[in-house]
Amino acid sequence: MFPIAGEFVEDFVQQAQVSDRWLRPSVLPKMSVGELACHLGRQLTLAAELLQATTAIPPLDSVDEHYHRAAWVMTSSPDDPPNDRTAAEAEAALGVAALRTRVDKALATLTTLLASHTTADVVLIPWQGWSLRRDDFLLTRMLEIVVHTDDLALSVGVPTPRFPEEVFAPVRDLLVRLAVRRNGQSAVISTLTRRERSQVISAF
Repeated sequence: MFPIAGEFVEDFVQQAQVSDRWLRPSVLPKMSVGELACHLGRQLTLAAELLQATTAIPPLDSVDEHYHRAAWVMTSSPDDPPNDRTAAEAEAALGVAALRTRVDKALATLTTLLASHTTADVVLIPWQGWSLRRDDFLLTRMLEIVVHTDDLALSVGVPTPRFPEEVFAPVRDLLVRLAVRRNGQSAVISTLTRRERSQVISAF
C-alpha cells in the first residue's frame, strides 16, 4: 500500500507546474513550492533510509500516541524550532531534477524492501527520540503524503490527485481520531453533519 502512495509522489513531482513555480510561494507559510515539493519527496527518502535501520527502543503503543507526543503538533508558528525547514531549503536549492532522482531511487528501494519483507519490524524516528511499529511508521508517512500532495496541488493550481481507498482510508480514519482527541466528539459530529453548527476544527 505504501508504494502506491509513493507512486503518487513520483508522478506529481514530474508535473511541469511544479518546476515552473519552483521558486514561488506555496500555500504553506514561509515555504516555496520547491521546498514543499522536497518535503513531500522526503517522505520517501526518509522511509527508505529508516526502514533499513534497527533499534532496541520499544515502539509506542499506537500511531495516535506519536501525534499526541510530537512537539510540532503543539506549535503556533512556522518559526518554532520543531518546524525547522533547513532540510527542505537545502534540497530545494539543488533543483527539481535532483528531487525527481531522489524520489525515483527511494521508491525503487522501498518497493524492493517491502516486497522482500526485509524491513525492520520497529522503526526508530531519530528526530523524535522514539520508535513505531513498521506499519504505524508507514501510516505517518502516508498521512504526510496525502496532506502535502493536497498542499502542493493547491500551490501550483492543479487538481489534487484522488488517492485509492487503501491509501486514503487509513489516513482519513487517523485524522478523524486525532480531530476527536483535539476537539471532542461533539465538535466533530456537529461539523460533519450540521452546517448550522459547524466549527473550525483540526486534527493538529
